[in-house]
Amino acid sequence: MRPSGGGEPAGGPRFDRPVPPRGYAWWYLDGLSDDGRHGLTIIAFIGSVFSPWYAWARRNGREAEPAAHCALNIALYGGTRRWAMTERRSAALGRSDASLRIGPSALHWDGDVLTAEFAESAAPLPRPVRGRVRLRPEAPGHRGFLLDAAGRHRWRPIAAAARVEVELDQPRLRWSGPGYFDSNDGDAPLEEDFRRWDWCRAPLRRGAAVLYNVVRRDGSAQSLALRVHPSGAIEDMPAPPVAALPRSRWWLDRPTRADPGPAPRVVQTLQDAPFYARSVIETRLCGEAATAVHESLDLDRFRAPWVQAMLPFRIPRALR
Repeated sequence: MRPSGGGEPAGGPRFDRPVPPRGYAWWYLDGLSDDGRHGLTIIAFIGSVFSPWYAWARRNGREAEPAAHCALNIALYGGTRRWAMTERRSAALGRSDASLRIGPSALHWDGDVLTAEFAESAAPLPRPVRGRVRLRPEAPGHRGFLLDAAGRHRWRPIAAAARVEVELDQPRLRWSGPGYFDSNDGDAPLEEDFRRWDWCRAPLRRGAAVLYNVVRRDGSAQSLALRVHPSGAIEDMPAPPVAALPRSRWWLDRPTRADPGPAPRVVQTLQDAPFYARSVIETRLCGEAATAVHESLDLDRFRAPWVQAMLPFRIPRALR
């Protein structure tokens, strides 16, 4: 896999990057509590790749505007679970190099800490999700990668190892633990160029390991295995052997890779959807036992009409 060469500043999210018609950009962060009881993901989208509204706007190759389909997705896991992802129009979007505002929520990067402040409503049951999350990178990344041969899809691990501090007002919750922060952007819908992918990030005693395996629409495949050092240096390593996790309740495959030895196992399924699963797994990478976050995405499932018909119930669109 080749470096993307995008010229992004080391450690910075670059919220003002150009997003072309039919394209997308997203910024993803996650965290697990030190006691293993809680988890969280936040994803800020411009050109929301899993939005049925954006998919409909792009029908028949139309040049849909990504800024008209932005959203902040917040998912809480553990004893207190919430899912919020309201899609908003371009008037709700504001951004600079270091700040991103989507409706009542915002992300800000001060050079050392990423702060997310949000005031969203869960779906399908409308319950408030309000609070703030601070992420402090421990291994800021200095490389980006292409995910396809044409260079239409790019990924950068901004902080493969980090600490997160979670302070929620609604629901009332406080915790901290290991975290992660990355960014993807592209010039075309994911389902045009990929059939599926799986991804895994595992904190290690020093730094982190990240696995990213893609199967492209043309049938070619690519496996990326990275060791991220505390300095931020990203070292390519041989891809570990393929390992299978149990399928999800939606019968979704959850492939991964791991060191030889005991098979990885699913500790908890955080998100279980017809085309997507996010899980906490116990695995072994770089000679270490690790508790990792794993995701599996099936884009053939995502583009199926029956899945598209279900999505508006989970991703409502604001009227203004």
